[in-house]
Amino acid sequence: MDGRMDGGIPPLVDQYSHGAVHADLGLGEFETHLAEAAGATGPAPPGTTFFDSRAGLAVRRWCPPLLGLEPHCAPVSYLARRRELGAYRAGRLLLRGAGIGTFLLEAGATAALTSPDELAHAAEGRAHEVVRLEPLAARIADTTGGLDAFLAYTAEALYAASGSATAFATGVTFCDDSPPDATEVREAAGRWLRTRRTGDTPDDPVLVRHLLWSAVATGLPVQLHCARPQRLAGFLRATASRGVDLVLLPDPWHRRQAAQLAAAFPHVYADVGARPEETLREAPFGKLLFSTGARALAELYVVAARLFTRAMDKLMRDWVADGWCRAAEAARIASLVAAGTARRVYRLDAAAV
Repeated sequence: MDGRMDGGIPPLVDQYSHGAVHADLGLGEFETHLAEAAGATGPAPPGTTFFDSRAGLAVRRWCPPLLGLEPHCAPVSYLARRRELGAYRAGRLLLRGAGIGTFLLEAGATAALTSPDELAHAAEGRAHEVVRLEPLAARIADTTGGLDAFLAYTAEALYAASGSATAFATGVTFCDDSPPDATEVREAAGRWLRTRRTGDTPDDPVLVRHLLWSAVATGLPVQLHCARPQRLAGFLRATASRGVDLVLLPDPWHRRQAAQLAAAFPHVYADVGARPEETLREAPFGKLLFSTGARALAELYVVAARLFTRAMDKLMRDWVADGWCRAAEAARIASLVAAGTARRVYRLDAAAV
């Protein structure tokens, strides 16, 4: 994607998202996805919609012009225009207007969402696959019989994925500072296989630890989705000499803590989301990366990118005005967080050759 965003920021690298829906969306479906983005559950309060949220206001501010409408048009007018264009064309216009040049997509969760290739084509950019460990293990368990076959095929699948994927990812609340031994893994995997239903992902802590340490052994970067990143400090310390980069993707209210851990460990990086002002004071700038976390709605890519670029631009202008740095240095800092660090950590320039 050509061109630069606010303040000279280059096309973004979105290090974490899930893709957009293929189908046309009615008001109810659109609001369901908007509610998830707003952090809400259940129906909207009586007499309101989920457009009555910060996420809803952001969609109405930045997305209508990409579809040929005025900003802040009525939600019903926006959705009518979306349906008039059709899901494919509307998605293309939104994704190509987001300012994101490269996507790292946690793929394979559902066929209802775009694959990396489909997203790259729609956005006129590049997309790379991030392999989530839990669904990978679930697919193997669904198609193999017996404990030995499951463990063998899991090891083979991880090795194969390390040759084509850009990174692994897992959700983790705690991990010991050493891998579980073979006996523990066999017992945990056996318990899970006996009690699981088709499609269930592993939730046994020992089995999750085994998958994580196995991913670390491949040398591919690993994204750690962690509500409280401080609980992973022992694991981060234990992996310091393993030659693998770890990227913390915490809950929004723990991003400062994740940035502090990134500052403490040379091989650890942290996600800034769309609020760089919360983390740039906590870690070296080359340890921080942008993501949208977008799922289902192409609009969420637009919103997250706009929030990030505007916040970064404002922060850098303030730093220049206060004498913290010169304009050229501010532009370099913004470029690092927006794209440069992700390109280095995930080896994207090498992957593009």
